[in-house]
Order: sequence, then structure tokens, then C-alpha cells
Amino acid sequence: MSTEVLLETERLRLRRFTADDVDNLVGLDADPEVMRFLTGGVPTPREAVRDEHLPRILARYDHTPGLGRWAAEGRSTGGFLGWFALDPSDDGAEGELGYRLRREAWGRGLATEGSRALLRHAFETVGVRRVWAQTMAVNARSRAVMAKTGLRYLRTFHLHFADPIPGTEHGEVEYELLRSEWPPSAPGTR
Repeated sequence: MSTEVLLETERLRLRRFTADDVDNLVGLDADPEVMRFLTGGVPTPREAVRDEHLPRILARYDHTPGLGRWAAEGRSTGGFLGWFALDPSDDGAEGELGYRLRREAWGRGLATEGSRALLRHAFETVGVRRVWAQTMAVNARSRAVMAKTGLRYLRTFHLHFADPIPGTEHGEVEYELLRSEWPPSAPGTR
């Protein structure tokens, strides 16, 4: 099966997911540190990845061209590193930036590199009006990526969860960048 490449950066290749990526996604979500700020460290069950998550990812490619979720591979190795996303709003005019990388890819600037490339793609190729991202307020690493990427802090808000994970009491944060603000003027964002 051929895999369509969305874009490449100096160190990353972002490609469409395929049905063959179940093991990659299950392995990524099996790391408690990767899932710490998402599920409190609980892995995503294989059945959920195979029967729900991956089919939803694959269906979005045709529904909202240029937006969706892409597998991230190392350009030099071809190894699976995680994923990056521009999940579309209902009307496709906005994209929610997201990323989830294997722990061995952390601390190397790859989340920022991939996110910057997706911002450029969102505004210059797809033409969305807004890109936004959310995380737990206590997730300092993800917040740093958002800021380095050029998104600006918008708000802190609180959601109710039936089974909250540690840190939930501090709320969620939202960052954004509007097309009218592209390219961002923050140092190092281009």
C-alpha cells in the first residue's frame, strides 16, 4: 500500500496513516509517560485503536483534504516517531494542532519542527482561518511547544471530568494563531 506524504521537514516526514499502523499507534499509547496528561497513563486498548481511532483518522482524509492526522517518521531512519494533527473543525475552516511523540523523540525539538510545518501548511496551503491547540495547564512541555511554534495563550478554562487525572484541578489552556497573524513575529518561529 502506497503512503501519501503530506510534507517533509529537515528531520521529519509526515504521511497518511494506513490500516497497517495499528501496532504503531498501540505502541505509542502504551507508554504511560506519553499518556500522562491524556489518560493519567492508561494505555489505549488495541481494539479501540483498530476499530475506532484509526478508521476515524482514515475517513477524515477524504472529508477534509489537507487536514487530519499524520504519522511522523524520521527522515533518516523511516522509523515511526508518533503523529501530528490538524484536526478539522466541523466546517473545515479551523484546525486543532496536536502532536504525540514517542518518548525517545522528546527533547530534540521535533514537536516544534513538525508543528511549525503544519502551521505553514494550514495557512499557506489549506487556508484555514485559525489554528488552535489545547492541553492541561500543568503540561509545561506541550505549552512550551505551542509558544515556540508561534501560537499565543488565549485562555484557561475548567472542564468537569467524571474520573479526573492528577492536574485536572488546574484547568486546561488554549493557544491560537489566526491567519491574519501569519507568519508569527516571535523569534525562531519561521
